[in-house]
Amino acid sequence: MREIRRWRLVLAVGAVAAGLLTPVAAGTAARANEPLHLAPPSGPSAVGATGLYLKDTSRPDPWVPEQPARELMATVWYPTNARRGTPTEYMSPEESRLLVAGHHNTDIPPEALSTVRTYAFADAPPAGRPHSLPLVVLSPGYTNPRATLSALAEDLASHGYVVVGIDHTYETYAVTFPDGRIAGCAACAQDDNRPFFGKLYQSRAADVSFVLDQLTGPHPAWPGGSLIDASRIGMSGHSAGGASAIAAMVRDPRIDAGINMDGSTNTGGESMIPASGFSRPFLLFGSTELAPGGELPWWDRDWALMTGWKRWLTVAGMDHASFTDLGLFADQLGIDIGATTSGLRATEITRKYNLAMFDQHLRRRPQPLLNAAAPCYPEVTIAAR
Repeated sequence: MREIRRWRLVLAVGAVAAGLLTPVAAGTAARANEPLHLAPPSGPSAVGATGLYLKDTSRPDPWVPEQPARELMATVWYPTNARRGTPTEYMSPEESRLLVAGHHNTDIPPEALSTVRTYAFADAPPAGRPHSLPLVVLSPGYTNPRATLSALAEDLASHGYVVVGIDHTYETYAVTFPDGRIAGCAACAQDDNRPFFGKLYQSRAADVSFVLDQLTGPHPAWPGGSLIDASRIGMSGHSAGGASAIAAMVRDPRIDAGINMDGSTNTGGESMIPASGFSRPFLLFGSTELAPGGELPWWDRDWALMTGWKRWLTVAGMDHASFTDLGLFADQLGIDIGATTSGLRATEITRKYNLAMFDQHLRRRPQPLLNAAAPCYPEVTIAAR
């Protein structure tokens, strides 16, 4: 556990699932046989979801250079008028097995994460007027698949957003392509220094730009692409995905607002933000270990370079995994991940503040939640503005 904690505090990237998959509760084995489930979405719309296979032939894969093109899998969540259907699969049994094995754990049933109950209907017809729905990109933590942000994605979609979650190929233990091929974590053999993560953030930024091209271009890869309002795009990510939101926004001016959920921006060198500053709205949203003036100085450095609307929020009682579905599953499995805030409460907080950020900056709906302490969320502190 000391090694896991070192990676979480110093690198804040890949140890989330390793921490989750370390049982400390006596009832874990019995409870692990019960199906896992997400929290129901809170918005008025039902949710559909569909998978996308995307291939960027303009560049080789950054982790497996002999691959001449970058292949990506993504999930699009969206509002639908359908009120019944087949729930989407959270991950396949093989993906679950490889994720558990990748974190070297034998105490969780290998296929446990393939049993997760979701609330999105697979391939349901999308609903909305042409060019009316804002788009939010989600990027998961290093070694975690896109599925681990499903509770957040479903909730945003239930409030009228199109949401695309990206699997960054070769950065997690299992990405399954339509032809049955499974890409493992080739990057895991290279992640022993900070410059690696600088490369990772920039690679993810390129992934995001390509996915935006595919969803908002003249011939969208998703059949519902005509519903997207390409003038209103946001991005949120967890851990390495949160750091990548900064890199993606610096690279791509189409992204109007961003959120970094508990992700270190330490690249072993200078900030990803240019010295001239960064003026688009951004939210730093993390555990109290990432408070201003703390032991990890990288958010302080980046904060000084953010010249536009910005907020720095800390949440008491939430651990690194609490910002993802893994916090929910930890409670359901009887596993202590070090959080004093329950997984269900953490999910509510994560959803509420992500929605507030995007409602304010993509829909121009003022959000008092972002301007003052909220009695209904005493765990959240506005640490800086």
